[in-house]
Amino acid sequence: MPNASKIGKSAVGVLDVGSFSARLVVLEPGGTPLEPALSHQTRLRLDRELDPAGRLTERGIAAVSAAVSAGITMAAKHGVTDVYPLATSSIRDAGNAREVVRRIARETGVELRFLSGRREAELAYLGARRWYGAGAGPLLVLDIGGGTVELAAGRGEQAGFARSLRLGARSMTRDWLPVEPVSGKRAGALREHALEEVTEALGDVLPEIADHRVVGCSKVLRQLARLAGDRPGKARELRLEDLRAWIPRLAALPSARRAELPGISRVRARQALAGAIVAEALLTVSGGKVAICPWSTRDGLLLTLLDRRGESPIRTHRRRAA
Repeated sequence: MPNASKIGKSAVGVLDVGSFSARLVVLEPGGTPLEPALSHQTRLRLDRELDPAGRLTERGIAAVSAAVSAGITMAAKHGVTDVYPLATSSIRDAGNAREVVRRIARETGVELRFLSGRREAELAYLGARRWYGAGAGPLLVLDIGGGTVELAAGRGEQAGFARSLRLGARSMTRDWLPVEPVSGKRAGALREHALEEVTEALGDVLPEIADHRVVGCSKVLRQLARLAGDRPGKARELRLEDLRAWIPRLAALPSARRAELPGISRVRARQALAGAIVAEALLTVSGGKVAICPWSTRDGLLLTLLDRRGESPIRTHRRRAA
């Protein structure tokens, strides 16, 4: 853990409050998300704290308040005052989101902020672009979150196309796959729905993005790549044919058994099937395979905050396409 004296006043941070954790990441000018000046994480399980009306429970709100307080206190301890308090869809989409934001502000002095789905897509694209560099050519970036899916494409530093779809793994599990094990009929209905939504979203731009490298920026896609045969030290990639072979297997297993599979974490096991079905739709429309990128929306936001301080873009970490 760095000392306060080692973190300059020009450092920037993002406190990313999601369904499973609130994570503080701090970068100094010239820094990289690969080696943050400071990182701190508080575990959350907001997926368990929604009532039948979709409102965050009292216990859930208290957990968020404690996590935000812990993150901001850690930042202050190390002299970091420029922190962007980002709340993701787990709070943004709650029926009592405004109440939650007011409560957190009152208790911690921090007003949580939301990004639009389009802005999240643009920042995921920026994170992927900085990771791969200009030498990777045009990119199509896919990000499967808990509440939404972000799509962005471009040939330069900024995305020329960005859209958000309500196809998040957590939301699709709640709305389409509420019972385990999942019947073939329910899984088939979600597959049809996801493919229809993705086709409609990308259909009008497919000719323009036919030559784009497809990149995946999310834990959902990283875990699916690991499940479908990817191994550390090898090219990080998820292929459609491998993914399809796993969908009926995931449907037949309860969450506890899914968590025993390679790459599937215990906290994300319940939504793994919905994530796989949405990923299948994305890969079906976009060309059949996706390279896995470790940087996403939070990293794009951190780099944007640094850029606004007048720093030049940081070096890329992939000089050529894998």
